[in-house]
Amino acid sequence: MVSQRPQRLGDIPKRLAAVRSFSALPEAAALAAANKRVGNILKKVEDTVDAWVDTALLKEAAEVALHAALVEVVPQADAAFVTGDYTESLQALAALRAPVDAFFDDVMVNVDDPTIRANRLGLLAKLHLAMNQVADISKLST
Repeated sequence: MVSQRPQRLGDIPKRLAAVRSFSALPEAAALAAANKRVGNILKKVEDTVDAWVDTALLKEAAEVALHAALVEVVPQADAAFVTGDYTESLQALAALRAPVDAFFDDVMVNVDDPTIRANRLGLLAKLHLAMNQVADISKLST
C-alpha cells in the first residue's frame, strides 16, 4: 500500500480493505500473476514505455479485445478511485481477467517489428497503470 505512495495516509485502511476484498475474487490470483508478468516485461525494456496505444496497429484479436476491455473498464475503475471507493475500483478490474489471459495466450509482445512491439508494450503499460492504482496487486501473486 505504502509503495503506491497514497496522498493521504488515512486512505491506507480503505486500500487494505479493498485489497482484501479483491483477493477473495476468483479472478484475483490470475490478475495478480498477470500484473507481476506485465511488471517484469516492462522492467526489461530499456526505453521508457508510454501508456499509449495506436489502435490502427492492433492486429491480433486478443490485443484488440484487451484494448476494448481497457477502454470500457478503466474509466469505471478510475471513477471509483477518484471517489475513494477503492474496493469498487479493484473489483471493476476483475472484468479484465479473460482478455488478459487471452492476450498472454495468443499475443507475442516482443516481436521483431519495433512499432508493433512498442504498441503492445504501451498496451501493457496501460494495463499496469490501471491494475496498480489502488495497490500493487502483483504482491498477491505467489
